[in-house]
Amino acid sequence: MPTRKNTFSSWRRRLAQRAVHAAWSWVQRTGSVTAEHPGRFRFGAIGTGTRLAFPLGTVFGEPWIHLGAHCIIGEQVTLTAGLMPDLDLGPDPILRIGDGVVLGRGSHVVADTSVTIGSDCYFGPYVYVTSTNHSYDDPHQPIGKQWPRMEPIEIGPGCWIGTGAVILPGARIGRNVVVAAGSVVRGKVPDHAVVAGAPARVVRRWTPDEGWQPPLRTPPPVPIPDGVTSEQLIALGELDEEAAARLAALGEAQQSRGARR
Repeated sequence: MPTRKNTFSSWRRRLAQRAVHAAWSWVQRTGSVTAEHPGRFRFGAIGTGTRLAFPLGTVFGEPWIHLGAHCIIGEQVTLTAGLMPDLDLGPDPILRIGDGVVLGRGSHVVADTSVTIGSDCYFGPYVYVTSTNHSYDDPHQPIGKQWPRMEPIEIGPGCWIGTGAVILPGARIGRNVVVAAGSVVRGKVPDHAVVAGAPARVVRRWTPDEGWQPPLRTPPPVPIPDGVTSEQLIALGELDEEAAARLAALGEAQQSRGARR
């Protein structure tokens, strides 16, 4: 037998769902951290237009964290300076993030010593950057109880760090570098390079004399010219669909003629 639909119950559920979504949107807007509304956080610097999305990850040592302007810090992003909260780390910033940086959801930047991220860097979700690594010199002591090693990290401007990448202590990444998803980076990476793997290795590099080596497999995308309106783009898309349909019809006609022969 068909199940009777409870219209009133369905209506109440939709209403409750809308209320929950509206309330959560308000919580996200209200809980986000900006220079104008820092809440309990007292960053060493936070630029205009920068926003830390709510809910936040672990954040401490903020007096030694300097955030540039127009940065987007995703939900559940960890930003820490120092080994633990409430330490006096001296007069200089420990974690420096330049202008226009995007840190994807769930990323971690753990700066127990100096970490610098250049301007216009884009991080995918769940990237892990740490200036500290465990040591295992003493074979008789648990690794977690041995004093860790610390080395500064520098990430140059304009880099793209893929989802799930790990940047280890001592990494020196040049400008406009692509770090492939899931890579583990240590050591020095030159400018204008693509690195991939664990440990990450250079798989492609650009130089003024030779360009990209190995050569790129696809042509670069063509940016939209200035002054083009949304209506013109829609019309162009419709033309592309018509052209694709004509090509498909032509291909079918050729196949049909070939079959008759």
